[in-house]
Amino acid sequence: MPIHGAEKVIPLNTDRPIWDRFFSVFPLVIVGSKEGERQYNLAPKHLAMPLGWENHYCFVCSPRHRTYHNIRRHGAFTVSYPRPTEVLLASLAAAPRCEDQLKPSLQVLPTFPARQVEGILVQGCYLFLECTLHKILDGFGSNSLIIGDVVAAAAHEDALRTDEQDENDQLFQFPLLAYLSPGRVAEVRQTMAFPFPKGFSR
Repeated sequence: MPIHGAEKVIPLNTDRPIWDRFFSVFPLVIVGSKEGERQYNLAPKHLAMPLGWENHYCFVCSPRHRTYHNIRRHGAFTVSYPRPTEVLLASLAAAPRCEDQLKPSLQVLPTFPARQVEGILVQGCYLFLECTLHKILDGFGSNSLIIGDVVAAAAHEDALRTDEQDENDQLFQFPLLAYLSPGRVAEVRQTMAFPFPKGFSR
């Protein structure tokens, strides 16, 4: 039954998760974590973002996943932001484990070592973060929030904002990858400036 006074607006039942009932826009990142002495894991995440305006970063994970336990054990993680042309990298990182608990698909992912933490980053991406573990907050149903402090960062020169380049042109030439949950991806190429009101400050 529609909400009174709101045409075509349908109430959603919150007795179960609502998030698969509509599309939402998120980033798509690949989180790296150390697994064992010489092995590393890579896993795609979309519930990920900066935490505040300082150099903190967070993402949602589950104690059912190796990523959670790897980061808790080793105290660090990396984040790689793929371009739209590299969405296959995130797909390979999502491949399931075999009976021996290894992920053979990770062997074909091009990587390079992190500078400040024990970890790897994925080549072909446009933004790279290296984080030490700040805190893990459990208790969000079957999920947890993993928070890190960014101790090193790097970006492809095409992704950096400059005064010399129009932002609209920059994003058209070098679009960003977005994850449209559930289960779709998009290329962000057409953009417009947000109409901030006069006197606005964050």
